[in-house]
Amino acid sequence: MNHPPQTRSTARTTLQGVLLVSFAYCLVGASFTANSVLGDYPYAGGQAVRYALAFLLLLPLLGGRAALGPVRALTPRQWGRIALLAAVGMVGFNLAVLAAERTSEPAVPGVFVGCAPVIVAVLVPLMEGRRPTRPVLYGALLVAAGAFTVQGWGRTDTLGVVWSVAALLGEVGFAVLAAPVLRPLGPRLLTAVVCAVAAVESAVIGVAVDGDAWVRMPDQGEALALLWQAAVVTVIGFVAWYMGIQRIGAERATLFTGLIPVAAALTAPVVGTGTFGAAQAAGGVLVGAGAVLGSGMLRPGRRRPAETGSRPAGPGRRDPGRGPRRPAVSAPAAVQQPPGDESGVVAHRDGPAPGQPHRPRTGDGPPGP
Repeated sequence: MNHPPQTRSTARTTLQGVLLVSFAYCLVGASFTANSVLGDYPYAGGQAVRYALAFLLLLPLLGGRAALGPVRALTPRQWGRIALLAAVGMVGFNLAVLAAERTSEPAVPGVFVGCAPVIVAVLVPLMEGRRPTRPVLYGALLVAAGAFTVQGWGRTDTLGVVWSVAALLGEVGFAVLAAPVLRPLGPRLLTAVVCAVAAVESAVIGVAVDGDAWVRMPDQGEALALLWQAAVVTVIGFVAWYMGIQRIGAERATLFTGLIPVAAALTAPVVGTGTFGAAQAAGGVLVGAGAVLGSGMLRPGRRRPAETGSRPAGPGRRDPGRGPRRPAVSAPAAVQQPPGDESGVVAHRDGPAPGQPHRPRTGDGPPGP
């Protein structure tokens, strides 16, 4: 069966977005394993080094001075959103995870972060003035259940739960705050800008908390871990994540958060920090099922206009700077035969909409010889 070109294009875009977001989250999951190497390195200083190095690596990819135009055009409100994105979704998220793991087992913040798709599936539609999409919501619940199955529930206390909730809010903020500044900057430029801001924020926190010891020369293992975090997880992972959001939106992209614990469970045995068993395999199946259900991969031709961030204009709605929108005209309705005409072929300049009566206009009628 041949699908219309528009359906094939939508399916291709959805598949591209799914692959990009999946790749990004797998890199983030693998980075959790790399974090174990940085346990003795100053937290804030390590984040500052990571994001500063990522910014330097991105500079040659931005196109020189031409990239400064969109940055100069940013409004104070957009700069505030970028600063909040870096503080909440990057620096704050990592700080919350680290603080939670001081009094809790790593599974506890992981389970909370695994609930991010459920919150985003409800929050994003409400912010756009529409109802949550049922397939996305059901898929998010499956992903959360899969994340819990992969990680289980570990030992914790009240403070660990509080910091785990903060990590959850950081993950939600990272998804929700990015969309409005992604449009004017694009994936690469936005990644570079938020990395620069996050590096400054991390350095300020490091000096305030650790004083002169906020940064030090890393040893060989720490240097490799920081390089991995900067070059692979931040540069490649963040750009892939933002490119995926452009194609499928934050609401569906966050479904793939469940791949973080799956990737961490797969890579942990490599460095001897964990095992992969039946629970991890079952949780991975649940995460995959939820992501497929909610992402729209099974129904590429039924993409709703609301998922693209725009609403269809109704009969009484006006587009900015335009007059009333005319009803959509399908191809078959554009050519109709008026009553009483027996020529068999009629060419119309403007055909009626489906279900509307025909009203002949000047110039309509049978064609000449």
